[in-house]
Amino acid sequence: MNRRTLLKTGSCAAIASIIPPAIFGKTYAKNEISADKQPVGFRKLKLGELDLFILSDGYIRDKNVADYSPRANVAQLKSILKNNFRSVEYIDMAMNILLVKTNNKLIMFDSGMGIFADENTGRILKSLAEAGFKPGEITDIFISHAHPDHIGGLTEKNGALVYPNAKHHISKVEFDFWMQATDNDFKNSGLIKQLDFLKTLLPATRNILTKIKPKINYYDYQNPLYGNFSFISAPGHTPGMTLVKIKSGNEALLVVADLVHNDVILFPHPEWGFSGDTDLDIAIASRKKVLQHLAETKSRIIGYHLPCPGLGYVKKSGNEFEWVQETFYTPV
Repeated sequence: MNRRTLLKTGSCAAIASIIPPAIFGKTYAKNEISADKQPVGFRKLKLGELDLFILSDGYIRDKNVADYSPRANVAQLKSILKNNFRSVEYIDMAMNILLVKTNNKLIMFDSGMGIFADENTGRILKSLAEAGFKPGEITDIFISHAHPDHIGGLTEKNGALVYPNAKHHISKVEFDFWMQATDNDFKNSGLIKQLDFLKTLLPATRNILTKIKPKINYYDYQNPLYGNFSFISAPGHTPGMTLVKIKSGNEALLVVADLVHNDVILFPHPEWGFSGDTDLDIAIASRKKVLQHLAETKSRIIGYHLPCPGLGYVKKSGNEFEWVQETFYTPV
């Protein structure tokens, strides 16, 4: 699926048509699913005292390889794909949605494609049910940024909230930007070549943000929330994209959202940028800065679009960065 045309190709797909209502009727015992016998839709792990679930919403298939990284040498990009045993006809991006269970909170990080889903996406509600939870149990949603594959799952096609009991957290900069954005805000973006897409994207985004506005809380970048979560601004991909650091005991995990969209292209070449970056120069600077920090601190991270389940580390290899996927020895 071409990321830049997902709204046009998937706008008629409602969540109800993708996920059978029957899945919400099943009752799950809290300890029913063991760590070594997990359904495909999620992975469960511990972070200190917290229970973490990585849910799958499927994957995005981008067939516009030539424009994937606007500042790339396309021949070199395709050579990298080929040398890593990838197709040169398309690039797949996972959809890893983190769910964190504390003593009294159930927090989801972004919401998947939802109403914009195609045949490869829109699986979040099924994955959530497999993990043993229902939408009404979600207490908070941390929105990294307002692209359709991150907020499309917040509302039904008729405008009803999918997670009616949840506080929806977002950057005020991010909210304000999308509520008033125009084509002129994308002059330094690969999206400027996709004006038809922008004319669809902007009102669709505003519509969802308007629907969730009564539930919105803005991030406080100076103070942790609920004792475990702190927020870091990483502008460029969008003006208010926010990373979240989760700490519990001596363990930590950084949720990097859309900092990097591909494991073999943008780690070695953050300077190439990504087609969906709102401002390529700012996004590239943010990527380099954060990747350098991650390599120096050997931080454990999870990426929204990195190969499932998106957990791993960043290391420096010469003048380039490299993604090191976390290894698992039990079935996903």
